[in-house]
Amino acid sequence: MLTKNELPECPVATTVQLIGNKWKLLIIRNLMYNGKQRFTEFTKSIPAISKKVLTDNLRALENDGLIERTVFAEVPPRVEYSLTPLGMSLRSILDAMSDWGAEYKRAEG
Repeated sequence: MLTKNELPECPVATTVQLIGNKWKLLIIRNLMYNGKQRFTEFTKSIPAISKKVLTDNLRALENDGLIERTVFAEVPPRVEYSLTPLGMSLRSILDAMSDWGAEYKRAEG
């Protein structure tokens, strides 16, 4: 997790730093609207993402406190990802982005 000294002064820049790439947004979207997911579910619902990029982004989101990773003591091990309460607080941002994107598509169509 980033310290307060490592975050930009501008709140918009802070938000962009934490969720500002398309992969992080799509990962958060999946967890927000579909609930817990396993690694393979992400690869199916975000087919353009490589496994390495997915892993890197999952780790970054976990380090920033937006998602949590739960490992189940099974054979083979099962790992699920879910949003933390902090991650869930992004709902209004994602809803606004979804509404704006839908409106843009209607206006351009």
